[in-house]
Amino acid sequence: MRRFPLAAAAAAFLFALLPLAAAAATSGGKAKAKAPAAPPAPPNITALMSKGGCKAFASLVEASPDALSTFRSAVEGGVTAFCPADAALRPFMPNYRNLSADGRASLLLFHAVPVYYTLAGLKASNGPMNTLATDGSSRNYNFTVQNVGDQVSIRTEASGAAAARVRATVYDRDPVAIYAVDAVLEPVELFDPAGAPAPAPAPAANVPRASGRRARHRPRHVADSPGPAADDDAAPADQRKNAKKNAAPGAPCPRWLAAVAVAAAAALV
Repeated sequence: MRRFPLAAAAAAFLFALLPLAAAAATSGGKAKAKAPAAPPAPPNITALMSKGGCKAFASLVEASPDALSTFRSAVEGGVTAFCPADAALRPFMPNYRNLSADGRASLLLFHAVPVYYTLAGLKASNGPMNTLATDGSSRNYNFTVQNVGDQVSIRTEASGAAAARVRATVYDRDPVAIYAVDAVLEPVELFDPAGAPAPAPAPAANVPRASGRRARHRPRHVADSPGPAADDDAAPADQRKNAKKNAAPGAPCPRWLAAVAVAAAAALV
């Protein structure tokens, strides 16, 4: 009979500990809820380009504030970048330096689309695509993705038949994909269309040269048309002969008049 009070006392003690255990569990859960795990940092797109053989292109993006900020913002919503390999970018650098600051930023942003595409997705997406350089209707900056077999190529109006081809996958993890290409993508908004005829040279103005210098090539001589003025150049002898022919038959001869004058003078003496 004495064991029963001991058992009852033990049970009462356990019941007293249950609220304390529940409070401890609740407080521990609240502490975990207050400190959630930090989300992973977005990938550094330029660092990934550098590791994938596009170090020169990544350096250009980092040197352009507009291009760099746009690339970083696009990473959060999804982006697919096509970075030219260092060997492909090197011969293009003189053309790049000739662009304005806005033109350079547009060229860099032309190498990415604001959508995440796997390589399989690119192979199934033949057609034009907007790029990060596209700005509504004011600036098109589109290129065309074309596939021949398993080869993904990118064509622009400025490149014509010389399309850039995807050579390697640099990075592919949703929401960012980076592919290395073997040529720089040239937008027609910045470069002349491929195969466009060269402008014809302007005709040389027929302006006389400055005084004191003679032209090397003179105009060809043009013969004068015959006319009445040609008779004015006849020799004097011919003119006298014509005068004798045209003289009237009854006109006195000049020599006879001179002889008469000499005889008259002798008679007076």
